[in-house]
Amino acid sequence: MTVSPPSHSRLRGERLSAGYESRRVLDGVDLAIPGGKLTVLLGPNGSGKSTLLKTLARTLKPSTGRVLLDGEDIHRSSTREVAQRLGILPQGPTAPEGLTVRQLVAMGRFPHQRLWRQNRDEDERAVEEAMAFTHVTEFAERSIDALSGGQRQRCWIAMVLAQDTDLILLDEPTTFLDLKVQVDLLELLTRLAHERGRTLLLVLHDLNLAAAYADELVMMRDGRILECGSPEDVFTSDNLKKVFELDASVIRDPHSGSLVCVPCLQHRQPRVEPTATPTLG
Repeated sequence: MTVSPPSHSRLRGERLSAGYESRRVLDGVDLAIPGGKLTVLLGPNGSGKSTLLKTLARTLKPSTGRVLLDGEDIHRSSTREVAQRLGILPQGPTAPEGLTVRQLVAMGRFPHQRLWRQNRDEDERAVEEAMAFTHVTEFAERSIDALSGGQRQRCWIAMVLAQDTDLILLDEPTTFLDLKVQVDLLELLTRLAHERGRTLLLVLHDLNLAAAYADELVMMRDGRILECGSPEDVFTSDNLKKVFELDASVIRDPHSGSLVCVPCLQHRQPRVEPTATPTLG
């Protein structure tokens, strides 16, 4: 499926093919990321979601096609120039042992620093604002190692925010987190897009959370984009069957208004009502 790039998109891929050594994963993908929105990549394992994210982020070079950032081939810009405009949070990031939260968040300022030109006030402001937005200021002097999984992930997001880019790509930022923590993180990322005007692209696995929080859904299978659009248009029973081979009904939650998929249980045992125990006497 070819997705027509909107005119306001700052990041787009054209005819992208990419993979690892001799194995091709992406097969002629066209995708434009709409500005100021939260876009979610969905697909079964091995569909190419993370590979597409890495290719768009300049981490992986495509074998054919090109990635355009602000209308220019991303591989014709230096790493520092790209990092000043685009931030990425990979899956399962790790920090050096003993690093404090403040030190980790401050690492996001590296693309803006020069040996001959440093603006400490601007760096400190960006770090403080990033920690405040992600609610990790109270942990600023604590070691990353001492925090819970959800707290650490908020710190990593703060680091990307301190990078002060309008475009942020995140690879499975909610993996291995409790449901409440996942919801809190997605609420934070939604605010980032809707209140701060940032453009976000996320890889997620949870279908219902993706449908609840995404402005745009991109469904992938076998290295290709099969569906792309709003949850209202894309999150359907037919598409879930086509992309995930999942038999499910899609209903609307009466409280939130979000779309929810409910898998069809084909082998459910019929419920047996207990028989009444006869009384004696």
